[in-house]
Amino acid sequence: MDKKNKLMGEINRLKKKRKAVILVHNYQTPEIQDIADYLGDSLGLSRIASQTRAKVIIFCGVHFMAETASILCPDKKVLMPDINAGCPMADMITKEGLRTLKREHPHATVVGYVNTSADVKTELDICCTSTNAIKIINSLKNSKEIIFVPDKYLADYASRKTGRKLIAWDGYCPTHVKILPEHILKQKRLHPGAKIIVHPECTPPVIDLADEALSTEGMCKYAKLTDAYEIIVGTEIGLLYRLRKENPKKKFYPASEEATCPNMKMNTLEKVLWSLEDMKYEIKVPEDIRVKAIKAVDRMCRIG
Repeated sequence: MDKKNKLMGEINRLKKKRKAVILVHNYQTPEIQDIADYLGDSLGLSRIASQTRAKVIIFCGVHFMAETASILCPDKKVLMPDINAGCPMADMITKEGLRTLKREHPHATVVGYVNTSADVKTELDICCTSTNAIKIINSLKNSKEIIFVPDKYLADYASRKTGRKLIAWDGYCPTHVKILPEHILKQKRLHPGAKIIVHPECTPPVIDLADEALSTEGMCKYAKLTDAYEIIVGTEIGLLYRLRKENPKKKFYPASEEATCPNMKMNTLEKVLWSLEDMKYEIKVPEDIRVKAIKAVDRMCRIG
């Protein structure tokens, strides 16, 4: 038995012993995706976390995702195999910074991307994801002003799609901004018949070149339903493993090989095993923060 299979066997054995479930984000490495009980985007995984009967959740993603799972299911033990796996975009906004912006626009409704810390979520009126941002903005018909944090590019995309002017925080995803228009154009020259799908965290010039701007789950659905044989994918390259696995007869090309998130690649099979063995590292949102933060998440779930 090779090392990978041995590790996977040990993980599966301990998972049963601990009554654990392994949730894996679409950007994780292939070996981590292969041990997933559930594979998906951040909010989809958190919803699964809140519904599972498992006592322990191993969350293979980044810090704000595990926090969201803890917010939604405080009765479960949420563990991260690597506690250092953070999100640079989420770190670009603080509770104090958002409070300052709210004082400047006291009557604004505050919409926050799920890619924020639990602390920041306590200051939001409603959360959104890349999947439902447009629907959330459209639901705020009575709001004269809308603050959108922290991703200015998702804010721009939502603004263009809804016709609403948003007060955007100056944040962004360092991985998605690495995808440039010239990367898309180069791939289009190499694959002239291919469809182009990109993430709405990309810059506006990149989105303008795409056939569709979609969340990662939206990309997975699109790939299954489209008649296109070739697809250029503008997001973190980890998603291509899932796309190719689920659609073996289709060809997928990364818009840029540089679009890789180092934080999403921190987990390994060894770290997952150690997490199950030692029951660490636990992510536990304090109850006073959780009860405030869950209001914005719940409101999003009711609408979107």
